[in-house]
Amino acid sequence: MANAGQVLEAFRVMTAHKSLSRDELHDLIKDGIQAALAKRYGPNVQAEITIDEEKGKIDIVVLKEVVEEVLDPSREVSVNEARWDDPDFQVGDLLEIPVEFADFGRTAVLAAKQRIIQRVREGERNRIREEFADKIGELLSGEVQAIERGKLVVMLNVLREAEAIIPWREQNPRERFRQGEPIRAVLKKLEETPKGPRLILSRADPGFVAALFKLEVPEIYQGVVKIVDIAREAGGRTKIAVVSKDDSIDPVGACVGLKGSRVQAVVSEMGGERIDIVPWHPDPEIYAKRALAPAKVAKVISEAEQKVITAIVDEDQLSLAIGRNGQNVRLASQLIGWQIDLYSSREWMERGAQSALFRATEEYEGAADFSLKELDIPPAVLAALDEAGYETFLNIIDLERDDFLRISGLDAEHAELLEKLIEELTIVEEPVELSGEMPPDAKPVASGGPLVESDEDVEETSEVATEPGESTIQAEGAESDEAAAVGNGDPATEAEAAPGAEALEVGEIAPPVEADVEAVAEGEPDERA
Repeated sequence: MANAGQVLEAFRVMTAHKSLSRDELHDLIKDGIQAALAKRYGPNVQAEITIDEEKGKIDIVVLKEVVEEVLDPSREVSVNEARWDDPDFQVGDLLEIPVEFADFGRTAVLAAKQRIIQRVREGERNRIREEFADKIGELLSGEVQAIERGKLVVMLNVLREAEAIIPWREQNPRERFRQGEPIRAVLKKLEETPKGPRLILSRADPGFVAALFKLEVPEIYQGVVKIVDIAREAGGRTKIAVVSKDDSIDPVGACVGLKGSRVQAVVSEMGGERIDIVPWHPDPEIYAKRALAPAKVAKVISEAEQKVITAIVDEDQLSLAIGRNGQNVRLASQLIGWQIDLYSSREWMERGAQSALFRATEEYEGAADFSLKELDIPPAVLAALDEAGYETFLNIIDLERDDFLRISGLDAEHAELLEKLIEELTIVEEPVELSGEMPPDAKPVASGGPLVESDEDVEETSEVATEPGESTIQAEGAESDEAAAVGNGDPATEAEAAPGAEALEVGEIAPPVEADVEAVAEGEPDERA
């Protein structure tokens, strides 16, 4: 067995290159030799194979059963033939035939080689499946190996044998990569092909933004701050909604970081894409107001059955609410999962809806409730109202004369007294509440609907997102509906930005960002998400 040591050494080099263990190496050798024996003796051959790496030896012994009549020559031998070697052989004994490693012919060696290559490939495919099956949505890093018809072929750092690509539709249209450049992307799915598993990576998926924030923000990695929703148009703008499990931690401030350092790192990795960070809220109306940031919404009306939100904004906020090519309202709708119909206040009133002083309406909505005992109401009337379940002023504010008369213990005089009291406490220069009914001929200025993913949508998104000058970051304060803008590169909207918002060009980390982060923390506690 002159060349067995050289074969073992060649196998050791291969296992080091393919990251195989010692046991896997022995299994490969035995399987290859078994294939060579099958080519020489037959498909049902039985053999004992012993590998001694220290001595560089491979011992091969073929086993054949001694029988009267041979039915399978690959594993049986006649008793007469067996007695040529030893006359004491009987039927049922096992004949051991030593085989020299050097005796294998070319055909047997090729069969062994083919089996070993097949086993190595199967091992690689299984290892890829085991390695990445539970890593969907995680961030992977590697190097651009080649660019083929628009798609990027990536060699991953964690497992170089894995086939990983970034299709054209999963790339950010702002970015261009060259061969040999480092790259990071999120694992979108594991795809099975005739050649084995293929990893589909993405830099355009919303999960890429979530993975970057998880990497940059320790609170998200630890689970204290959670990203609830993400809406993205790759290369243009991204909106994310965050919530904190700890009331002492501001989720927006945690994502922005000191002087915008954390969010700036994410924006830099995304090629200068704009990011809006808003605090999540379970109430769809409040959530819609925040999602439309940096625009300030005067009034929202929701229809829960149709999942439609009608948002009304002042004239000076209309362009901010719509965004470039309708991008802001479209992303806000995708973020909350409801359709948003946007109206200007002037058009809403011209279409026949009841007008209202928005500020007065907001003050009325925020009015505090109080007990009826604080009012000048006779004790008998208080007792009757309390027995009927009316304990506070807001409980009776919408009741009319007939409603009071139906309460046991109240008469017409008491009803008149209560009506007069409600009128005195509620009428302030006769404001009219904004109607929640849609005018019959009203048409929204802009409308956005929940995202329906398709290849055509992705291509359309890429066209919208490639306009120059869109490289900003915006963050909304957790305690107010005004956006704490970290930056705004849109000349059309900079003049209409929310009060206190400062402009910042991408790539700059300047004191105005710090002022925005402070603005995030100065919200009103009663509007915390």
